[in-house]
Amino acid sequence: MSDFETINYEVTNRVATITLNLPGTMNAISQKMRHELLAAVQQVETDEGVRIAVIAAEGRGFSSGTDLSEGLAGFETIEDQIQEEYKPILMGIDQSSKLFISSVHGACAGIGSALAMGCDLTVMSEDAFIYLPFAGISLVPDGGASFHVVKAMGYKRALQLFVEAGRLKANDCLEYGLANKVVPSDQLREVTQQWAEVLAEGAPLAHRWGKKCLKASQQRAMEEVLDMEAHHQVACSTSADSLNAVAAFFKKEKPVFTGK
Repeated sequence: MSDFETINYEVTNRVATITLNLPGTMNAISQKMRHELLAAVQQVETDEGVRIAVIAAEGRGFSSGTDLSEGLAGFETIEDQIQEEYKPILMGIDQSSKLFISSVHGACAGIGSALAMGCDLTVMSEDAFIYLPFAGISLVPDGGASFHVVKAMGYKRALQLFVEAGRLKANDCLEYGLANKVVPSDQLREVTQQWAEVLAEGAPLAHRWGKKCLKASQQRAMEEVLDMEAHHQVACSTSADSLNAVAAFFKKEKPVFTGK
């Protein structure tokens, strides 16, 4: 467990689980939670005993979004708040050398949905849904939500979801590629942990550089991505992990990866 107040942090079998733990507000993301989420994301990055991270939540839903009761929480503008408190968390996940899995149940709303969609992989329970309430209170999507829904759904469908303050059910998220798995609600934690542990047995260097290459492919030309792949392939192919895995392949043995 952890010494955090608004989240729980624990590591099992090289999987770090960060659990939003303000069920009374359906995990509305308070300033305290933002500070603790950033600390947890940074801890994942520096902990050599962690290979995969999961972001989950307690209570009846994943998150209701920003804690509106706090107002701007001391900032002059909401832009300042987003840039200084949300962006470091979201970019910390995006640029992490490790893979993050969001484990989503119930409502996943507002910038809480951006947090879930910003993870590399997502498991949703059958009762889960992405909710973009922004237009209903005269706001634009934030936290990168625009980026994720347009990338997944295309402009017209994403715009409709936004202007109608719509909800996207778990199976729709699966169809659009916003989720990797949809599972029965009572199996969410177990399935997520099992999958994370399987991934944690994989090659950390391949995860790290492969994540960078695949993310770059969304925005760069093919030639740039090809060059990036070739560059990172040097580090991977000359690593002890790759050499040992090739040897294990010929011996018909299961490779063991150390991240070196």
